[in-house]
Amino acid sequence: MHLIIAEKHIAAKRIAKILAPKEPKQVRVSGMDTFEYKDPDAEDRTVVMGLSGHIVQLDFPKAYNNWQKVDANELIDAEVITTPTHVKIVAALRKLGKEATHVTIATDYDREGELIGVEALNIIRKVNPDVEFDRVFYSAITKTEIEGAFENPASIDFDLADAGHSRQVIDLVWGASLTRYLSISAGRLGKLFLSVGRVQSPTLALIVDKEKERQAFVSKPYWEVNAILKDSDDAMVNVQHKNSKFWEKEEADAVMEVVGDKASVSSVESSKKIDKVPTPFNTTEFIGAASSIGFTASNAMRIAESLYTNGFISYPRTDNTVYPESIDLRAQIEIFSKGPFREYAQKLLAKDKLVPTRGKKQTTDHPPIYPASLAKKSELNEQEWKLYELVVRRFFATFADEAEWETMKVRFDISGEEFKANGARLVQPGWRWYYPYNAPQDRLLPALSEGDVLDVTGKEMLDKETQPPGRYGQGRLIKLMEDLGLGTKATRHEIISKLYSRAYVHGNPLQPTKTSFAVIEALEKYAPTITKHDMTSQLEEDMNRIAEGNVKEENVLNESRKMLHEVLAELANNSENISESLRAGLREDKVIGECPDCGSKLMVRRSKRGSRFIGCNGYPDCNFSLPLPKSGQIIVTEKVCEEHGINHVKIINPGKRPWDLGCPQCNFIEWKKTQEEEKAKQPKVPIPDKITDVPGIGKVTAEKLKNAEIDTVDELRQANAIELSKITSLPAGKIMKWQELVT
Repeated sequence: MHLIIAEKHIAAKRIAKILAPKEPKQVRVSGMDTFEYKDPDAEDRTVVMGLSGHIVQLDFPKAYNNWQKVDANELIDAEVITTPTHVKIVAALRKLGKEATHVTIATDYDREGELIGVEALNIIRKVNPDVEFDRVFYSAITKTEIEGAFENPASIDFDLADAGHSRQVIDLVWGASLTRYLSISAGRLGKLFLSVGRVQSPTLALIVDKEKERQAFVSKPYWEVNAILKDSDDAMVNVQHKNSKFWEKEEADAVMEVVGDKASVSSVESSKKIDKVPTPFNTTEFIGAASSIGFTASNAMRIAESLYTNGFISYPRTDNTVYPESIDLRAQIEIFSKGPFREYAQKLLAKDKLVPTRGKKQTTDHPPIYPASLAKKSELNEQEWKLYELVVRRFFATFADEAEWETMKVRFDISGEEFKANGARLVQPGWRWYYPYNAPQDRLLPALSEGDVLDVTGKEMLDKETQPPGRYGQGRLIKLMEDLGLGTKATRHEIISKLYSRAYVHGNPLQPTKTSFAVIEALEKYAPTITKHDMTSQLEEDMNRIAEGNVKEENVLNESRKMLHEVLAELANNSENISESLRAGLREDKVIGECPDCGSKLMVRRSKRGSRFIGCNGYPDCNFSLPLPKSGQIIVTEKVCEEHGINHVKIINPGKRPWDLGCPQCNFIEWKKTQEEEKAKQPKVPIPDKITDVPGIGKVTAEKLKNAEIDTVDELRQANAIELSKITSLPAGKIMKWQELVT
């Protein structure tokens, strides 16, 4: 039996359909669907099965799971074991592997794909040591690519798989050791542990350092002087003084004083500007383009992966920006000569010669991202179509002509002061006709000649101030990570997702939380190696050398462990300072403003029962408090409520969109208002005379309330529910419900 192993179920299904002479038969093996067919020319049947990405994971033995007993240093040299993550898939591999005479690995061709294929092969070789095996490489799941790949099988690249494996080991050991050390130092255990990583921490440092740059920025006031002109045909022209910024208000006032009611054209300069044709998409460029039209990096890559496995685009994880000669580019464009893109395809096909642009990066593993087949809009959802269209249009644009702009620079004399206006008009759309995203708008000026006189119909002086540098958007951050050698094309978007899920950042552009500041400031001060890109980019280079066969995986792993021992030694030498720094910083992350009753700090707190609330540092003298949602990580944002002076709050739950709670006090007031409105709709119920008459309050509960000096219905009604909850250990929500019943 010939066993073909693909990386995903959907890929296996498509490959089977392409290779089978007729519709393949779906057969269930150990609870997993496989696809079986018989080639008339073959002696035995063929089975195609899909994995689910990695089917095993690396971990430490259970003895190392106790954070309090096992020191972070012990993890560095601990044994790393492999455990199955998909038991049914492993069982199916073993069962089919015993029967197989020939195994073909057809996973994606990159480090991860090679490792995933080798993981599956190792499981099979344990039950069938002598099985023959080979490898097929393809960049799109289309009939031409798949048939060509299986006609030319190759060998498995075990060096490439070792490079992928080394990354897993290094990331596990570095992440686990550093995370454990810092979390224990900060007293942040359980779900709120402080995540640290070889790539994650230098990336977070970039974001925090940018925020510090913004905070250190001192805005400088300046003034602009503008005027509105009208020509003889009543066309309006907006002009600006030649000094775009006046740093002294008196100078701007002096110009405003002399501006009269006539303006004469002192010079007109026309020229042409060329927009160069864009290069083909690699992963970084694709994410940047997707980000500019509203996609997060992780969402863009998730959708791109789906488009790839369904055969609509080529492999989306690539560094290449040069189309290889093996792709028949004219034939690829001809695919689109029918359908919604036919007008664009036909215009390109009318060219005598198709010459695409070439980017700076050329690799041999995968081509740039290109559309592999024609999709119907009905086959894709709105988001998928949006990204598919982006890929199609970029592909077309790389064969198009340059875009040409006609520009005009006009200078005016108004009472001896020089003003200016710039115009631009797209005269040859070129590639922008195919790829209209983020195109600059025409800035049209009327026909003007030197000596023309226009009326000044208005003038204004605007007071402005310089702005701090912008935060990183996801696309821009991924480009910077690539430039610094942080992560790979396959992992950068995942690193950013992790920063969000660990509540280190929020929003887009990315804004760091106070927890981020606490972690990065402690690391930069006491173990700066972790926050610098040099260390991790060196490890990336070492992993590349493994893939090229120039160094053994064991040597790189030993070197990385040596580096990590040095880092932890740095931390250990400053353990007390790190602990103090982290704890002080994390306390700041809980502050949301000043108490309106006493002026003390309001902080996120926990009751004895574990419920969260906002309480006053002035307790017990001050009982001001506000409720918070039961679940989700709380992020205190920099936005402040104008009415209450309290910072707005966001709630982060894994797998869900962030909930922008806003001002907790406004939220609570609105909630009370809604409750009162709901209560008003209910039929009137007599207010109980005694505590024990309140539904839900029995003798035991009444005794607890009595011990808290709540003897009467009036006292219950007037009590602070959250404070009463702390004293009695009764749920605050129940107390509020009882208060509603007696109000």
